[in-house]
Formats: sequence, structure tokens, C-alpha cells
Amino acid sequence: MKVGIVIFPGSNCDQDAIYAFHEQFGCETVKLWHKEHDLQGCDLIFLPGGFSYGDYLRSGAIARFAPIMQNIIQFAAKGGLVWGVCNGFQILCESQLLPGALLHNHNQKFNCKNVFVKPVTTNSAISGLLDIHQAYQIPVAHGEGRFYCDDSTLSELIANDQILFTYCDAQGNITDNANVNGSLNNIAGICNAKRNVFGMMPHPERAVDSQLYNTDGRKLFESVLSLSLAR
Repeated sequence: MKVGIVIFPGSNCDQDAIYAFHEQFGCETVKLWHKEHDLQGCDLIFLPGGFSYGDYLRSGAIARFAPIMQNIIQFAAKGGLVWGVCNGFQILCESQLLPGALLHNHNQKFNCKNVFVKPVTTNSAISGLLDIHQAYQIPVAHGEGRFYCDDSTLSELIANDQILFTYCDAQGNITDNANVNGSLNNIAGICNAKRNVFGMMPHPERAVDSQLYNTDGRKLFESVLSLSLAR
């Protein structure tokens, strides 16, 4: 699989993503600058975390108009795989590639710590190999991660099996206390109706190396790579 990591001014998790895809999983990996239009024949486009354009408006609101996003939107419309993490998730929502919005955390603080998430479905490229009965420890680092949408959109997400992950405790219980940012229904990640665009606030790319004492994120990468082999 050839992976393109998009780099915006203010991206700060691009190297983490490159390390995960290239060093840990052996993928051909290229950097895609925000002013470019060429996706270089990539099979997967990854939008990393950070503070694109300084987050001077809503997070992701300026990045949505970056030149490369025109091509990413077209790529997604043709069924191409697009995965956004943290700021990448915010950009995907601002671009309307995913429904809903990411609001300020309910505690009005920047949350940076390990949390637990539980897969809701295995019907996606990034969750296909996960155990829906298991809680996975994945780091978060965000100030605007509270997922919100209207009632109609929430009903569609549930009916279409588009909710990928929910915040939970270490035992997999979905509770208010485990909801790190106050997200609606504890939602930590979703996909689009066509199931080729994925967004999540936790950082699986920071949980792939045993030297960091956390490898729970590896299964997400293994899942998306297994899809490429099946194609």
C-alpha cells in the first residue's frame, strides 16, 4: 500500500504517521504538501494531527480550503481511502467528507493522556480486525474533540453502522466518566456512508511501538493493510 501523509502548516503528527506506516509496517510513504494537487498515486491518504494553519478559526476550518483538499475530496468521491486523526478528523468534518463537528472539550481544557476506546463495528477498513468486546488503549491530545451532530444525523450514523469507536473504561464499559471530551454518545470515531473515509480523535499512530509500552493501535493499521491485500 502506498500512503500519502498530508502536511499542513501546523501539522505536528506527520512524522508519527510516517514512522508508523513506513518503519513499523513497511508501507511506501510519501509526504503531500498542502499546496500540491498531485496525490502521487497513493492508495490511502492520511490527514495527521496538529494545528493546521494555527487553528485560528475553528480547528480545520482553514485547512478545508487548502489546494490539496480539492483532490482529496475527488479521490474520496471515487472510493479512495482517506483516514483523518485528531486535526485530520476535524478537517474531514469541515470538508463535509464526514458528518458532524468537533467542538471544544466539555471541560474547556486540552486533554493529553491515554484513554480507552471500544470498537462498535468491524465493518470498516480500520476496524476490521478489532475485537468489539475489547477496550483498546489509545492516546488523545486535543482541545476540540467533542463530537456533535443533530438528532437526524445521529440516527443515520447508528442506522448505517457508521460509528466506529466509542470512549470507554478499561473494562469496556461505556460511561460518562470515560467520555474524555463530552462527545455525543461517547463517539470517538466515525466513517462516511460509503465506508471509505474514516475519522477519529485518538492517535493510533502513537500506539504502535513496544518501546512506548503501548501497541494497541497496531490492529487499526493491520486492518487497513489487510484490506489492501484483499483488493
